[in-house]
Amino acid sequence: MAPPLQPEADNSKCITKMLFSCLLLLILLLPNIVVSQTIINNLPGFPGDLPFKLETGYVGVGELDDVQLFYYFVESGRSPKDDPLVLWLTGGPGCSAFSGLVYEIGMYLILFYVANIIFLDAPVGTGFSYAKSWEGYNVTDTISAAQTYQFLRKWLMAHPTFQRNLLYIAGDSYSGIVGYVLGDPTTIPHDDYNSRIPFAHRKTLISDELYESIKTNCNGEYINIDPTNTPCVSDLSAVTECIEKLYAANILEPICSYLSPKPVAVGSKWDPSYGEDSVDLLRSAPQIPKPWCRSYNYLFIYIWANNKTVQEALGIREGSIKEWTRCNASLSYTDDVFSVLNYHRNLIKKGYRMLIYRTNILHSIICFLFYNRGDQDMVIPYVGTHASIKSLNLTVSDDWEPWFVDGQVAGYTMEYYYKKSRLTYTIGGGHTAPEYKPKECFAMVDRWFAYYPL
Repeated sequence: MAPPLQPEADNSKCITKMLFSCLLLLILLLPNIVVSQTIINNLPGFPGDLPFKLETGYVGVGELDDVQLFYYFVESGRSPKDDPLVLWLTGGPGCSAFSGLVYEIGMYLILFYVANIIFLDAPVGTGFSYAKSWEGYNVTDTISAAQTYQFLRKWLMAHPTFQRNLLYIAGDSYSGIVGYVLGDPTTIPHDDYNSRIPFAHRKTLISDELYESIKTNCNGEYINIDPTNTPCVSDLSAVTECIEKLYAANILEPICSYLSPKPVAVGSKWDPSYGEDSVDLLRSAPQIPKPWCRSYNYLFIYIWANNKTVQEALGIREGSIKEWTRCNASLSYTDDVFSVLNYHRNLIKKGYRMLIYRTNILHSIICFLFYNRGDQDMVIPYVGTHASIKSLNLTVSDDWEPWFVDGQVAGYTMEYYYKKSRLTYTIGGGHTAPEYKPKECFAMVDRWFAYYPL
């Protein structure tokens, strides 16, 4: 027997209830846009209120928001609605964006008065970013880039007032693989590392005789060498002996004395000892040793960032990470992007401006800034960056010339163009440009944002 018909009112209630259930299910299934946002007015150790607006928070990305990316957002002190929005990605991979905030941009308040800046701890496992499952920690270049893109979309949805601002994706060192206003960027990892040999020769770190010998014996290949090629192996050993005691991030600065020294091979990839700090040394040093080393500046950040009161103030979720480190060298990270030049070529055709400065910035959506301040940088030598730019086959509009800050030469620059696209290339410093040359970097970026010549 067929069931009796229900009154119309009951049908209406049933439909309403069903729609409500569907809506509730949809809300539950949709990923949270921003899991948490905290406005911070003061921080432990800083006297009084902060001189800028600081927001921190987590954004869930990946399947079911398994990966929780942590960020610091500093609003422009000039005109937030008019100034550019910058997404800052620190290199490594695995170095916390907080390092960029404190030691690079924040040290001189470089961009706080000309841009709104999101400092992102990416990839997962960097800084305070974490995953809810162990699978979430397995990351590649392409996965990291996709998660960063997803982060940015969600962040903008939660901050709609910034959706009309000019967007720059910037960073330094390895962030050149996944970013775009570029400082001492990694563009083609193999070629960048391979260029350390000609860089060493140009800086007279190796003799003319050794350089000519290694070029011949290794046939210009210093990374993927044949171990049975005895003359090449012997020459590489001689080069390593010449440069292994230098501070690679800036060859003019003293090298730090590590408790367990790890010589860096000529063709090796990123390593914490390459311009980074040694936690063992920092924890055991009773006082700042001499000679002064840049890494000693990082001592107190480990103590501060791991303090429970500080983490509570920053809005860090308790138990989400075991210990904060400035650069996490133990990431489960796989390289799968071996050249970004094709991406550059495609973006050039779209008419974007570009700035490459030699010292550590790499990838931007609305503009490129290739700034190679690192003419003393042997981690990512300027030799490889300049070769990458040449391979783009752009037209030179302004040839090599100096640019000035306070009447002093701040560096040298070249201008390139392709139709409506513009690329500015400048050089002159150590690996992480704002850390080594804060005043010059501020002047450079301020002029560039304003479309002024350097």
